[in-house]
Amino acid sequence: MTTVASVPVRKRRGALGARRFASRVLIYAALIFWTFICLFPIYWTVTTSFKSAVDVTQGHLIPWLDFLPDWKGWRSLGLSPDTILKTSTARTEFMSRFVNSILTSVGASLLALVLGSLAAYGLSRFRYKFAWMRNDDILFFFMSQLILPPVVLALPFLVLYKALVLLDTTLGLILLYTLTVLPIVIWIMRDQFNSIPIELDEAAFVDGLSVWGAFIRIILPLAIPGMAAAFILSLVLCWNEYFFAALLTSTDAKTLPVMVASQTGSQGINWWSMAALSTAAIAPLVLIGIFLERYIVSGLTTGAGK
Repeated sequence: MTTVASVPVRKRRGALGARRFASRVLIYAALIFWTFICLFPIYWTVTTSFKSAVDVTQGHLIPWLDFLPDWKGWRSLGLSPDTILKTSTARTEFMSRFVNSILTSVGASLLALVLGSLAAYGLSRFRYKFAWMRNDDILFFFMSQLILPPVVLALPFLVLYKALVLLDTTLGLILLYTLTVLPIVIWIMRDQFNSIPIELDEAAFVDGLSVWGAFIRIILPLAIPGMAAAFILSLVLCWNEYFFAALLTSTDAKTLPVMVASQTGSQGINWWSMAALSTAAIAPLVLIGIFLERYIVSGLTTGAGK
């Protein structure tokens, strides 16, 4: 038997459920819209690599509906199915730039991770005093280097690298990229080490381990998520860097971003070639982001709940 008092309760519950459903629909609609905005440039780049000049200029977007896909962009790089087995100067150049990007990005990220982890561990576990500067001031000094515009360093690095014979060398880019991403690595790793109880270090010291032993055998294994996040973020930043790569290289050490920007000439921009190059350049980063997403999220959100 239904009482009169239960009817308003059911109505309130129904209204509350309807509001929750409507809010959830709005949230998902906003997320889908934002995902579309974020992914559309990638979609446009990938589809442009399969367009002809007419399709590019007329803004056709949907394959097989607005235009018939063609391998023109990939053929210009020697990477299309009909040219992949043939000798291609363009493909040789692409592979050379691709290898340069891998060497400089991975080398700089690893070096920055080693140096940054050591500096971050010191800032996390010890107390320093340099003039008026304390640990937080030292960390802020490192982070403030990111504020400096790269163009300010152009002339000093040109003069320095010419004197050290580092112009147009992979080693020169590795050293420079290491300095570029080092503040970010220190920032991420310091938060990571702060989230690890200092009692673990003290227990390691009681067991007879030195500072280095505690750091390498106890702390570093626990800091792997933060190290993975710092490495991946450094890798992405180094991989996409263009200014110094264009400034300090000419032939031997050019990277993919420089090659992408070079797809311009007196006849205009080869949009299909530039799109194919860009697609090939971002593909490794997309794969890294997909397979290592959990490490990136866990590493960057360490200590966020404190």
